[in-house]
Amino acid sequence: MELSSLLHELHLSSSEKPLPSAPLPPITELLSRLQEKLIGVSSDSETSSLIGRVERLFQTADPDWLFSPASANEDGGQAALESAYGSLIGALIGCAALPLCEDDCGSLPVAAYQSVPSRAVPVCSALGALLGALGKWEEPGLLLSAVVPAVCVFTVTHFQDRAWTTSPSRAAARSLQEVLLRAGGWRDSAHLLVGGGSQREEEDGGKSRGILGGVLDVLQPQLAKDSWQRCEAVKLVFAWSLLQVTRPSLSPHLPRLLPPSLLLTDHYRPENCMLGVRCLHHIVLNTCVCVCVCVQPAADLRQFNRAEVVYQALFKHLYTTEAAVIQLVLSCLLDLLLVLETPPSSLTPSSARRKPCRHDDVLRLVLTHMEAENKVPMRRVYASVLPPLVDRMGVAVCRHLQRLQRVVLGYLEIKDPPEETNRLKVLEVLQKTTRAAWPRMEGRVNTLLRCLLRLLVDVSSDSQLDDSVRHELTNQTLSCIRLLDQGSGGPVQVSLVQTLLQQVDSSCCSPEVLCCLATVTTSSER
Repeated sequence: MELSSLLHELHLSSSEKPLPSAPLPPITELLSRLQEKLIGVSSDSETSSLIGRVERLFQTADPDWLFSPASANEDGGQAALESAYGSLIGALIGCAALPLCEDDCGSLPVAAYQSVPSRAVPVCSALGALLGALGKWEEPGLLLSAVVPAVCVFTVTHFQDRAWTTSPSRAAARSLQEVLLRAGGWRDSAHLLVGGGSQREEEDGGKSRGILGGVLDVLQPQLAKDSWQRCEAVKLVFAWSLLQVTRPSLSPHLPRLLPPSLLLTDHYRPENCMLGVRCLHHIVLNTCVCVCVCVQPAADLRQFNRAEVVYQALFKHLYTTEAAVIQLVLSCLLDLLLVLETPPSSLTPSSARRKPCRHDDVLRLVLTHMEAENKVPMRRVYASVLPPLVDRMGVAVCRHLQRLQRVVLGYLEIKDPPEETNRLKVLEVLQKTTRAAWPRMEGRVNTLLRCLLRLLVDVSSDSQLDDSVRHELTNQTLSCIRLLDQGSGGPVQVSLVQTLLQQVDSSCCSPEVLCCLATVTTSSER
């Protein structure tokens, strides 16, 4: 009787009064009429009331009538059923759709999203009722795979903390996501997207797969070059989906994941560019292909010159002045360079002559920018990436010694309180350079040693430094002095080192530093 009354309230019953024995209409016909009503509703109150009745329909109706292809009463029952449910879910999601920006350059004000959260909550409840009923049905397989991608996109859109969500709407979306996972027997979001090894999949003979392909099918029309900026949520759902997928499941979808990531990276807004770079970095770290029992890292990324395209897209961002962007770009480039070429430091002595490579291009540009940079955040970003770059160069860093020396001298002279990150990183760079290129350091000992001694004096007399920072700076500086002392060849250089070290006395330096310098001097005399 309850279902008959509900159909009568929805004006979907052929009888004038709700009768217990009234025949139920074919489910595809009912879903089609429900879709028309949802699209045609004019006011928010009518929409909320209609969605509530749809929710009750899924809660009370017999699952065999709701989901059995036989109840479709049409040729090709399964396909018709999937199409009808897809259209209904599209209509429900459309009731809480985000407004679109009129052009592809602007953005909507927060007020434009004011009504979205209140409409999203009942839609989440109705979709949750549908998935709950479908999850309890004996054979949800094909139908579940058809409806889940659109629901997944909807939940990801609304459980993030954005201008179009509120605390109640985010809670409703998270609850819907939990129902979605239970309906398909998925462990978590990553398992939902890529599948693999669930109990339900074993029962289905391993035929079930993740829904990443379906999610990309839903997003693809909105990810075009001239339309992705019109809806704020599209890029966020795409990035969320991509970041859930790890190797080896990412490689088969690479042709569909790489273009939108490059599109985001190429945008002029820093937040979009950073999102794109994060996506590219995730792709670089998680792309591989298996050959027999061996795994070739990023083989798919090297195919069709994709890695070179990514490299060129990232390299041009090295000219940006945004510290947050440059930090992400450099981090991604360091991993991408390992895909494109063997680091110069890894080449054996018997290898052919070391030719300039992309590592040289990146290091040269970074050093050039470091020389002229005066913004503290940018200087810290550059200083943090310099040690691994120099480490990879090995003896090939000799090509950049003149520019590198200017950077070292400039960065050691400028304070960077309170943690002195820049100075510590540059001292690390100097140690790596001295170890790798010690035969070429003899002519630079005089200049570098004077700078290091000045640094020792400054550090020992700086009362604003924390003891731990002062101790670390002192130790690193003394390590550099020892390396330069050991690498200085010939009696002339040794005499010069001793002369410079002996010029420092108690009038300008602490007793602890003098004791350390005395040790270095004694070592030189031996």
